[in-house]
Amino acid sequence: MLVPFTMPGEKANIVLQKGVDAELGQVLEAAPERIAPVCPVFTQCGGCNYQHAPYEFEKTAKVEILREQLRRVGKIEYAGEIPIIAGPELGYRNRIQLHLKDRRFGFRAAGSHELVPISACPIASPRLNQAIADLEQRLTEPKFPHFIQSLELFTNETDLQVNVLETERPVAQWFYKSCGSVVGLDYPTPFGTFRVSPRSFFQVNRFLLEDLVRLAVPEEGGATALDLYAGVGLFALPLAAKFKKVTAVESGTTASRDMQFTEERAGVRVEGVNARVEDYLERIKSAPDFVLADPPRAGLGKAVVGHLNRLAPRRITIVSCDPATLARDLAGLKNYRIEKITMVDLFPRTYHLETVVALRFL
Repeated sequence: MLVPFTMPGEKANIVLQKGVDAELGQVLEAAPERIAPVCPVFTQCGGCNYQHAPYEFEKTAKVEILREQLRRVGKIEYAGEIPIIAGPELGYRNRIQLHLKDRRFGFRAAGSHELVPISACPIASPRLNQAIADLEQRLTEPKFPHFIQSLELFTNETDLQVNVLETERPVAQWFYKSCGSVVGLDYPTPFGTFRVSPRSFFQVNRFLLEDLVRLAVPEEGGATALDLYAGVGLFALPLAAKFKKVTAVESGTTASRDMQFTEERAGVRVEGVNARVEDYLERIKSAPDFVLADPPRAGLGKAVVGHLNRLAPRRITIVSCDPATLARDLAGLKNYRIEKITMVDLFPRTYHLETVVALRFL
């Protein structure tokens, strides 16, 4: 039975749900390791899952969840060590989504559209919390567009990008200007400054970007590399420093344009391809020396796995944000052995986890 917000050895009243799930009622006997959550709406908001537990407990639990998913979904018994790369557990997020209802900003409750009002978020960065406070103060302004239903805030800790996601009618440009919003946000990293436009994907943990890139991009270079689901080029730029030719495949038009802008500004040559990954792979006949794939939560899928098996590149690295789809994809790559698995905790205090897996052709 799965009971959220509990710890091993605790006694609690629970409310049974459908299937194997249950809802926590009241903790009767708390584990000695239990800690007080830093957020007043913890367990109400649908974001965090581990604020009741020490961070070391969370990291250990996530590694065990990863092993269990590999075993159960992929039938993979991985006996090797799974090191953990982690940073600060709070103040790390550079992007959040807010919902607006009844003149209050907040997050949605888990599994529902009910609003949980907030005035700050402990896992959001300082600049985002400043933006939340600024927006909350402006709610009493006569011209404030209360017909907005949800918006997204993204920051590099200097500039702010405001993206309206849901609205009952169009939002005038004066609103964005009054928020100090920039259209194209420049995000600096040790590997270059990346242009990120509204709706373009970028990693949310502002502390672990460098660690993630250094882990995913191999020390050993070569002639050709393929960056799949390339986004705005976070991996393509450092790959270009290791390989003579890098091809970056991204289906999103806006992200593809951002990647091209960034590469031209940096003076780095990368062949950008605006296409679905499965469509691009279907067209090519020869294998690159190295493939880096950073798919969405749905994973690579059967078609992409099939093309990778056909092409048989010598090395593949998968950057995955879902252990279940990762396990499924690894099970399909039957001609590869796992060289190393590393968990990168990009989403502390939540159930999400990132995994980087290095594979080599048998």
